[in-house]
Amino acid sequence: MTRIKAAVCTEFAAPLVIEELDLAAPRDGEIEVTLDAVAICHSDIHFAEGAWGGALPAVYGHEAAGRVSALGAGVTGLTIGQRVVVTLIKACGTCANCASGKPTVCDGAVDQPSPLSRADGTPVTQAMNCGAFAERVIVDQSQVVSMPDDIPAEAVALMACGVITGVGAVVNAGKLRPGEDVVVIGAGGVGLNAIQGARLAGARRIVAVDITQDKLDTALSFGATDGVLATGTAPWKQALSILGRGADLVAVTVGAIPAYNDAPRYLGWGGRMIMIGMPHSGAMAAYEPVVLAYMGQGMIGSKMGDVVIQRDIPWLADLYRQGRLKLDELISGRFTLDQINDAIADTKAGGSKRNVILF
Repeated sequence: MTRIKAAVCTEFAAPLVIEELDLAAPRDGEIEVTLDAVAICHSDIHFAEGAWGGALPAVYGHEAAGRVSALGAGVTGLTIGQRVVVTLIKACGTCANCASGKPTVCDGAVDQPSPLSRADGTPVTQAMNCGAFAERVIVDQSQVVSMPDDIPAEAVALMACGVITGVGAVVNAGKLRPGEDVVVIGAGGVGLNAIQGARLAGARRIVAVDITQDKLDTALSFGATDGVLATGTAPWKQALSILGRGADLVAVTVGAIPAYNDAPRYLGWGGRMIMIGMPHSGAMAAYEPVVLAYMGQGMIGSKMGDVVIQRDIPWLADLYRQGRLKLDELISGRFTLDQINDAIADTKAGGSKRNVILF
């Protein structure tokens, strides 16, 4: 057992509590990673608010970077001291989904008992296979990708979730082709990366839609060609006027039901809506199916950008090193673990892109 400091959720919708926990040694196929950075994702906040249930006490956090500090039996291709990005994507590699290139929806990975516990033996849930609001984590070797030492730890951490989710949703799930038109609803961390993905894929026009002008201004700096305020009357009409037609692809990057209700209105003939943002369990959206059927439109759910991390993260890292992918510009604030509740509050306020905890 290793004693570590972690931010623990002991009650939904309450501040996280800094505790000392015991971390078990890595089992077969697992590694221990000593973390350098972990970003605050809205999914962590929603989980801590009880949006999707789950057992408590729990440690959240799933967008991390660090160095390998211990290896379990059977681990290959990794060495002590190696920098890695830590993701929540645990894949068996052999189920039908993994074998067909869809590890984000693996249905063959085996759940292991949490490696976290309190000193009195009380189990602590390792949420999302990571539990990265902590000094160290134990994860399956399939969850990490080795990274170059010359990329800052906080930039590496962003590639664990927000970047791959946004870019991958457009490139992998949306299969955007050069010359197509894109609308991105929500210009937060994931939305900005969806915009970057559309730019990299060669979109003709990229219209960002958000409720604040500041976020629209930021979206323009990340590659959006136009911005539309969602607070106006029928904002889809403004977007259609800008494009001259309906969009080929609409990416919904926020978990707000009004955004999902309005998204099909931006679509053109044969367009597709990529569903990325995750509303709370039980929330319902409403559509007129005959319109989608008649216009040949589609809705596509995208989990973690449909990425294959060993393929896509090295690609994105290389784009960053070339100056073609913005990562440093995504970071709004840097905090210590003891300041995590401040970082969460700042994230919930809506002005930040990504706040990062540095160890």
